[in-house]
Amino acid sequence: MSDYPEVALAISEVQKSYNGSTALSGVSFSLHRGEHLALLGPNGAGKTTLIKSISGRVRPDQGSFAVFGAPLEENKRSQLGIVPQEIAIYPKLTAKENLEIFGGLYGLQGQELAQRVDWSLNWTDLTDRAHDLAGSFSGGMKRRLNIACGILHSPKIILLDEPTVGVDPQSRERIFEMLAELQDDGVSLLLTTHQLEDAEAHCDRIVIIDHGKVIAQGTRSELIENTIGSKRQMTVTVDKPPSEPLDGFKIDNKSRQLETVVVDVTQEMPPLLQQVEESGLKVEDIEIRAPSLQNVFISLTGRELRE
Repeated sequence: MSDYPEVALAISEVQKSYNGSTALSGVSFSLHRGEHLALLGPNGAGKTTLIKSISGRVRPDQGSFAVFGAPLEENKRSQLGIVPQEIAIYPKLTAKENLEIFGGLYGLQGQELAQRVDWSLNWTDLTDRAHDLAGSFSGGMKRRLNIACGILHSPKIILLDEPTVGVDPQSRERIFEMLAELQDDGVSLLLTTHQLEDAEAHCDRIVIIDHGKVIAQGTRSELIENTIGSKRQMTVTVDKPPSEPLDGFKIDNKSRQLETVVVDVTQEMPPLLQQVEESGLKVEDIEIRAPSLQNVFISLTGRELRE
C-alpha cells in the first residue's frame, strides 16, 4: 500500500446548524480507496447529520465533499451507495421485486439488472427466499436486503448508517463478511455504529466526533497510544483477602482481587506473582486486559448518558 493512498471521499470543513443549534462544526476527514472507516460518536454527536449531508438529504451550511478528487455535485450522488439506518424496503414485495425496483431507480435495466439482482440474492444468502415477501423476513434478513438495495449500482463508495441495528450476532457477522467482500474489490466503506467492538474488529481506521467536531482519528493502536496509553490492567485473584499492603498492587482488604498496571507483561508479571506468593497468598487466577476502543471512547467523550 502507498504511503499516500488515494482519497475516495474528502470531507472538508462541513458545518450545519438547526434553529441555532450546531450539529456539525467544521468536520474534516478523508476516506481512502478500499478502506473500511468507522465513524463513532455519542448520540447527538453529528454522525447521522454528516451522512445525510454527504448523501444529499441535508444541505450543509458550509463545507464541501469530493469524490476521487472531483467535487461531489447534486446530480452525481449515484456515485455513492447509501444504506440508511431505517429499513428502507417494501414489505409487501418479494426480495427479488425489491431489488428490481431499486435497481431500476439507479438506472439499471435488462440483462445488467437481472445479473445484479442475481448477484445480490447470492451475496446476501437470500436466493432461496427470492420470491418470499420481505415483510416475512427476520431482522437480519431485512438488514441484508436493505444493504443490497443500496449498492445494486456497484458504487465505489458506500455509506452505512448503523447497518447492524437490532440483528443477532450471527447476522452481524454475515453482514461484516458481506462488507469484507466489497472491500476486497476496492470499495470504500464509511460506517457509523454504536457497536464499538464491531469497529474494533472490522474497521481499518476510526474517526470519533463529538459536539459536531472531529476529536480523534487513527487506527485502533494509534488512538489507544495517543489517549490512554498501551498499559495493561492486571488482576490477580488470590485465595483470601491480603492482610497487608503489597508493593505495586492496589488492594482492598475485603477483596481477593489485587490490581496493578503493567507495560511489559513478560518482564513485570513474574516478580509481581513471586511477591504475592511470598506474602503467603495462593494465586487462583490471573486476568490481563489490554486497553480497548471503549476505554478510548469513554476517555474522550465522558461517561454521561446521551439521549
